[in-house]
Amino acid sequence: MDNKNYNINVLLDSLEQQVRQWMQDKNISNPVMVGMHTAGVWVAQALHQRLQLAEELGELSSTFYRDDFSQKGLHRQKKPSRIPFDIDNRHILLVDDVMYTGRTLRGAMNELFDFGRPASITAIVLIARGGRELPIEPQIAALREEPGSGFRYQVSGPAPLTLQLLAI
Repeated sequence: MDNKNYNINVLLDSLEQQVRQWMQDKNISNPVMVGMHTAGVWVAQALHQRLQLAEELGELSSTFYRDDFSQKGLHRQKKPSRIPFDIDNRHILLVDDVMYTGRTLRGAMNELFDFGRPASITAIVLIARGGRELPIEPQIAALREEPGSGFRYQVSGPAPLTLQLLAI
C-alpha cells in the first residue's frame, strides 16, 4: 500500500453528523469542546465552527499526564493547556486526531479532572485505529481502521487541514 490521502471534509461531515446525533440521543445541550494538542485542536476548531458552539474552544496538552512521560520525555513543541470555562457539571466534547493506544486520551481525562468534575466526557476522533493498550474507546470516530504497524496517520494544518496515511 502506498501513501493515501483522505478527504478531510467528508470525515468532518461524518463527525458533525455523529456529534449532533449523539447530543440528541443523550439529551446534551450546551456542551463545551476541548481539542488535544496539536492536531486534535485543529480538528476541534473545524468541528467547533461547524457545530456553532457558544463557548470558546478549550485546548489540552496531556504530555505531563501520560503514563509513559518518564520514558518519552517532554515533546519539543509542548503547548500549555487552556480551559477558558468552568467544566464542573458540563458535558465535554474531547477531540483528538488519531486514537491508537488510548494512553493520550487517558492522560487527557486525568488532566480534565484537575480542572473540575464534568457531567460527562465524550471522546471524538478523526481516526480510531487498533492497538489499544488500555480499555479506552472513542464514542465517536469518523473512520475506524487499522492499516498495520508499517503506517502512521499524519494530520497537517490548520489551514488547509489534511489527513494522510504514510508508510513508515
